[in-house]
Amino acid sequence: MARNWTFGRLLGIGYALAGAILVVVAIIGYSSTASLIEDNARVSHTHQVRRELAALLADLINAETGERGYIITGDDTYLEPYNAGRTAVRATRERLVKLTSDNPEQQRRLQSLSPMIDARLEAFERALQARRTGGLPAAIASVSTNHGKDLMDRMRAIIADADRAEADLLELRSRAAAASAGSTERAILWGGIIGVALVALAGWYTVVALTRRVGSAVGGMQSSSAELQAAANQQAASAKEQAGAMNEIATTIRELIATSRQIAQSAQRVAHVAEDTEANARNGGGTVDKATASIESIRLQVDRIVNHMLDLGRKSQQIGAVLDIVAELAEQTNILAINASIEAAGAGDAGNRFSVVADEIRKLSDRVSGSTKEIRALIDDVRAAVNTTVMATESGSKAVDAGTRQFENVAASFTRILAMVATATEAAKEIELSTKQQATAVEQVNVAISNVAQASQETEASSGQILQTASELAGLSRDLARIIRPEARA
Repeated sequence: MARNWTFGRLLGIGYALAGAILVVVAIIGYSSTASLIEDNARVSHTHQVRRELAALLADLINAETGERGYIITGDDTYLEPYNAGRTAVRATRERLVKLTSDNPEQQRRLQSLSPMIDARLEAFERALQARRTGGLPAAIASVSTNHGKDLMDRMRAIIADADRAEADLLELRSRAAAASAGSTERAILWGGIIGVALVALAGWYTVVALTRRVGSAVGGMQSSSAELQAAANQQAASAKEQAGAMNEIATTIRELIATSRQIAQSAQRVAHVAEDTEANARNGGGTVDKATASIESIRLQVDRIVNHMLDLGRKSQQIGAVLDIVAELAEQTNILAINASIEAAGAGDAGNRFSVVADEIRKLSDRVSGSTKEIRALIDDVRAAVNTTVMATESGSKAVDAGTRQFENVAASFTRILAMVATATEAAKEIELSTKQQATAVEQVNVAISNVAQASQETEASSGQILQTASELAGLSRDLARIIRPEARA
């Protein structure tokens, strides 16, 4: 399986193995060093606890010394060490409680020590108060009991026990630190030796594998260099043929460029004509819309005329009815006039005036009857004219409707023509743009063909260099084979 690995993979595996070994050694060293640091920290902690215990006892002694000096001399300067010792005792006791929070046995000792310290400090205060108020005899009487000495002895014993416990713990932690140091030294030493051995083994295997792979690759390079020489000769011949073909293609492309430019100019003219046609079609559509509006107005006027004529016909009918009433009234009046004349003739001379009036009424009735007949004749003529006008107007209205429909068809046709012209205009613009793009593309192709032609010439020129390089590569492969396999010199 390792035979199929690449150079990079072999080198990567070698470096990865070396890195892994170094990482393991580093982890072991780090773990041992961390353990050693932790043990040293514990040792330092124990030393600090012992220092604080000694400081606690020293602070108590300083406070007691200051108290005795003040009792004996009454000088206030002795109160300075007393007050300093008293304050230091409390601070040291708090530090000890924090430092031994992980040690239940020491906590128990400190709990039993705290009341004794408070009692001893209170005894100091009572003695000092007695010295201030009662003088030296009262103070001597206050301290002459053995209670203070017993408290100090018991506190010294407890502090000594705590110090011994810390000393024992210090010895254990020192042994653990020494053991950690030894383990760290052994881990680093043996880890380094094993790591160097494994790295050397991996390097030897990598060198052997790479030597074999490079040797086989050199053999392949030798055969490939021979094939490269043959391919270089064939490439030189192909380059010459390609250069000739590129020259012919370049000539064809130049002709195609000229044709594309002519097509672009023609497409541009077609686009302008299509735009003019579209503008004219829009104007024609506007004219048709105006004509349609005028015809619609005429149709409305004709409809109004028809309605007026029909109204006139109805009114003429009403007039005829009124004339019938008037004719009937004239006939009745004539009859009454005749009857009045008869009555007047029968009345003799007294009825002559009434007879004259009856004659005049009869004459008026005759004239009204005659006028009614003439009016009826005129009304009949008006009715006939109205009927004729209505029929003509209806025919005209139908003709106007037909014209309106034809104009609507014409308007629809103009709309379709306008849409088709717009489509043709867009198509002409697209053709113009496509032709311009085609001309640009052809010019780019021409430039590319020129570059390819130049590259072909350069390829033709470099074929000889490739052939020479192949020969040199063959010589280098032989030299490399002699370096990898010294037996290949023969």
